[in-house]
Amino acid sequence: MAFKWFWQKNKDKAEEPALTEEMTSGAENGGEESGSSDEGGAEAAASDVANAGNESVEEAFATTAAVEERFETAATEGVAEENTEIAGAIEENAGIAGTAEITENAGPVDGNAETAVIEGPTAEAVETAETAEKKEGGFFKRLFKGLTKTRESIASGLDAIFSTSHIDEDFYEEMEELLITGDIGVNTTEEIIEKLREQVKQKHVKEPKECRELLIDIMTDMLLENPPDYDYEDKRSVVLVVGVNGAGKTTTIGKLASIMKKKGRTVMVAAADTFRAAAGEQLEVWVQRAGADFIRCTEGQDPASVVYDAMQSAKAKSTDIVFCDTAGRLHNKKNLMQELEKIRRVISRENPDAFVETLIVLDGTTGQNALSQAREFMAVSQVTGAVITKLDGTAKGGIAIAIQNELGIPVKYIGVGEAIEDLQRFDARAFVEALFVSGGDSEGS
Repeated sequence: MAFKWFWQKNKDKAEEPALTEEMTSGAENGGEESGSSDEGGAEAAASDVANAGNESVEEAFATTAAVEERFETAATEGVAEENTEIAGAIEENAGIAGTAEITENAGPVDGNAETAVIEGPTAEAVETAETAEKKEGGFFKRLFKGLTKTRESIASGLDAIFSTSHIDEDFYEEMEELLITGDIGVNTTEEIIEKLREQVKQKHVKEPKECRELLIDIMTDMLLENPPDYDYEDKRSVVLVVGVNGAGKTTTIGKLASIMKKKGRTVMVAAADTFRAAAGEQLEVWVQRAGADFIRCTEGQDPASVVYDAMQSAKAKSTDIVFCDTAGRLHNKKNLMQELEKIRRVISRENPDAFVETLIVLDGTTGQNALSQAREFMAVSQVTGAVITKLDGTAKGGIAIAIQNELGIPVKYIGVGEAIEDLQRFDARAFVEALFVSGGDSEGS
């Protein structure tokens, strides 16, 4: 124990005879100070140590030795609940660093908080802290954090442009170059710059910094020309999820299933991607987390037969929403088109009253390649909305604006992190502001 080491080192300086005699006398008299009440040897020990703060170092050492003996006597007489108080007093007055050994068997301490040993937060406290952090990190803050890389790529450059003294051709050219770099796309960027020129002229804007808000409004209006709807969430629906392998289809389906379950909807997931190895097993893990029903498949099975089984089961259980994973092959568009058409025929025949939604999942890190993928799938399926994933890991977040503006399909969800709540409904205004506002501006949002 730390006491014994400390006492042995300084025993030559301790007034051992007098204290030993005092403790022996106390023990022979039946433990008057320690056994008669809970205020026995432990309180006396704490008092001795407290007084030692005004004594010399030698006296403090002697008092520490005495405290050890009184501690042992008090423990013998059944007052171990006071041990922590003694240990805390010794640590405070004599500088001993080994109190953890003493408190291993010590009971709870009431009263002076300064003498209590500080422990880690309880599980309840950790849960409360995490809940508070989630509440503090609301929708906009998660979005703002997720788009950090894109914002750093675009906003820092715009700050320099807006700090110039004149609105001239160089001003517009630099802005155009910067927006293209953020993967907003050439066509969309040209449209944005043209609208900015018109508004600057109409509103007689002279200061470059005034163009920031104009730019935000122009992009927001552009996105709102084709606003997303979420009708399928409140109807009896079948949701086909398409996209190339690796874009995040499995994760997106799992997160959407969890979100719908939390809304009180009954959910089923069909693993109709029967060509990718282990696709069903990976999807099943997410479905189990969500607590949804799952229709398994075997490798090489006809995808339409999996969807058929899902439709039969969904009708029998009156399931609200069925998510159908599909193959992500683009190397043979003819077969893919035939496969998707067959799946749609099965849905129409077996569940004719269902609302059918087709979501394409696009990897935000691929930038303009995502635009090309969307065009390919739109040629073989009736895409009704886009989900853009992994925006937290790329500086190409501007692709969301290009997809909606150039392809005419609404962006319905964006992924800005790994957590379920990081898959968010697409809010045009919040998205554009998260790309351009500074960190300080975000605090009030």
